[in-house]
Amino acid sequence: MAGVLPRFGPFGPLPPFDEFGIKETRPRLAGGRAGGYDLVERMEYLYVRVVKARDLRWSGDFDPFAELKLGGHSCATRHIEKTASPEWNDVFAFSRERIQASFLDVVVRGKGFAKDEYVGHRRFDLGDAPVRVPPDSALAPQWYHVFDGKGERGGEVMLAVWFGTQADECFPLAVHADAAFAVDATLAAHIRCKQYTVPRLWYVRVNVIEARDVAFEDKARVGEVFVRTRIAAQVHKTKTCVSRLPSYGWNEDHLFVAAEPFEDELILSVEDRVKVDKEEVIGHVHIPFRDFERRWDGRPIRPRWFNLERPEGAAKIEKFSAKICVRLCLEGGYRVMSEPVHYLSDVRPAARELWHNRPPIGLIELGIHNAIGLSAMRTRDGRGSCDAYCVAKYGMKWFRTQTVIDSLAPRFHQQCYWDVHDHCTVLTVAVFHNCQIGDKGGLVTGDPVRDVLLGKVRIRLSTLETGRIYTHAYPLTSLHGGGIKKRGELQLAVRFSHTSTLGLLQTYAQPLLPPMHYHRPLSIVHQETLRREAVALIAHRLGRMDPPLRRECVEHLCEAHSHRWSMRRSKAHFFRLMAALAPLFAALRWFVDVCHWKNPATTIAVHIIYAMLVCCPNLILPTFFVYKFMLGLWNYRCRPRHPWHVDTKVSHAELAHVDELDEEFDEFPTARPPEVVRMRYDRLRSLGARIQEMVGDVAAHAERARCAMTWRDPRATAMYLLACLFLAVTTFLAPFQAVALLTGFYLMRHPALRQRLPDVPANFFRRLPCKVDCLL
Repeated sequence: MAGVLPRFGPFGPLPPFDEFGIKETRPRLAGGRAGGYDLVERMEYLYVRVVKARDLRWSGDFDPFAELKLGGHSCATRHIEKTASPEWNDVFAFSRERIQASFLDVVVRGKGFAKDEYVGHRRFDLGDAPVRVPPDSALAPQWYHVFDGKGERGGEVMLAVWFGTQADECFPLAVHADAAFAVDATLAAHIRCKQYTVPRLWYVRVNVIEARDVAFEDKARVGEVFVRTRIAAQVHKTKTCVSRLPSYGWNEDHLFVAAEPFEDELILSVEDRVKVDKEEVIGHVHIPFRDFERRWDGRPIRPRWFNLERPEGAAKIEKFSAKICVRLCLEGGYRVMSEPVHYLSDVRPAARELWHNRPPIGLIELGIHNAIGLSAMRTRDGRGSCDAYCVAKYGMKWFRTQTVIDSLAPRFHQQCYWDVHDHCTVLTVAVFHNCQIGDKGGLVTGDPVRDVLLGKVRIRLSTLETGRIYTHAYPLTSLHGGGIKKRGELQLAVRFSHTSTLGLLQTYAQPLLPPMHYHRPLSIVHQETLRREAVALIAHRLGRMDPPLRRECVEHLCEAHSHRWSMRRSKAHFFRLMAALAPLFAALRWFVDVCHWKNPATTIAVHIIYAMLVCCPNLILPTFFVYKFMLGLWNYRCRPRHPWHVDTKVSHAELAHVDELDEEFDEFPTARPPEVVRMRYDRLRSLGARIQEMVGDVAAHAERARCAMTWRDPRATAMYLLACLFLAVTTFLAPFQAVALLTGFYLMRHPALRQRLPDVPANFFRRLPCKVDCLL
């Protein structure tokens, strides 16, 4: 069969091409010239800040706005209704490499004016525009006279014009006037870059103890009472308590997730289960968060009593004085998980009082350069188009770049940084297609649409060398029901620097999570439930910011759906386990080869080394650690040169079946036809049967090992005890070195002294009974 022809470079054959691999790049970094933006290329812009106008002269009322014209590009401020002294305070940016004119025209017009009508006009020579690079002071705007068509003064406009870079503080607020189409104020608010601060999350613990003086309309009724606790959309219920007395007890803990600032309140309602499908509220109470105690250790919380109130519209009960006893606290000693524990980006607890235990140990800087070869996500004017933006997540600070409209190779060149409190954390960068922009501009109206994930990059900080700048092009891979697809590449520059080498090394001796996770641990199922609530809370808060970060973006960055069943992911975990145990299996195969004298010289050398170690046992541990040290030095020459990335082979995505992918992306509960569900159920049953057999074999071996001492087989137990007594006497009388040498030489004896049948100990072990006889 004809193979693939090798590729050759100037220095010999090149490695095989990997479509989904990571590639090192050599961008032109700005160094120290761009005001701290030293991990991205310098991008120059012409900034125009239109502040306000005064004394505009026009016959009658009009709604003024300012229009900017630069060559073939034009943009306008928002219009202010019926005033001669409008205030806009809008900033516009023109990419310098796209400027093809030497003059900037500023025209003040009114809404509804004819094309040739205007209040005033002013032309600026771009050769006179100053150049500003932070940390230079901001350029003060000036008043300029504008003139009408007759050359007379039409008023004054305050504005500032200068050349700057993407490091300018006006860049996040600027409207990119050289976009593919006109960008109005509403659209500009949804495409500009933004830094988001994730609210601080707390666990809320509600311990429902008891309720007293509970009364019913029917005094002879034996109540089936439970307590429903609610914070916003999070609801928990206690078990049902049946009692003939007016007091009921539960003593159950309910955990919620809340975010600062605390806007919701806890609602406790004591309810009676009248029928199977009918419940009536006996009384309720609303408790604000200011009444909660805060703790960050294991100290006990004092119980408190709250009087219950009858709900509106309910029948009145004479002398209603029901009350409930609860313990309420905000748990500040935990780290509220909003992401899987494998992808944690911050490990600090909720309480600021404990942050001194996790001081910053370094700084992570990220330069988002550009994307290459993005997939066309929509069609504009008969050609493929994409409106891409990036979101970088680490800790409590998330950064979103501006949306580059109508480009399959968008250039971002934005830089952001974070304080690092633990370098065993993960930085996540994702690229999305902005589906909120219409084909002709403006925001999409009607039913909401979801932004599309183009790809994701994860960078574990502990795998980075300190002080080194990593510049690589990461593949943007997307997995969907039809298979895996590469949607482009994202070029990033990353640098991790530390403030103290000793502090960096001390983190390896510290627990990853705060101490409360070990003093009072939460179950894995409970943590996963709370994590979903935390993701929903973060999505709700970030969705209220301007511009909002959409829920699907938060869910993708926080891996909200990682708990779903996936046959592909299960196979990936299995092969990961096999790859991690491969050295152990290789060592076992090597020992078997030594025992069977496949290489006589190696076997003789092993005999000699083994005899030396047995005769001098004080050399065993030093020899082992010296071997590990030398092996580590040998591996240094082939150490990884690139950071880890989303690998399609490790993910087992290239060989995944289409039906397995369709099952992975199916919603819960399923929406597939019954025959498809039946086929998948049968497949899962066959897989479970194989796992069942493996678990059964392991259980049988464990039971046989126990049955050797339990007299289930009296003859086998007697033989085993006699053998133990004989070995005890032999090992007491014989020197330890002699016993060890004889045992080792017996295991490594020559094949001529072996037989193909199993050994006596193996035969004895296989004949021991196990509880498989007790199974139905």
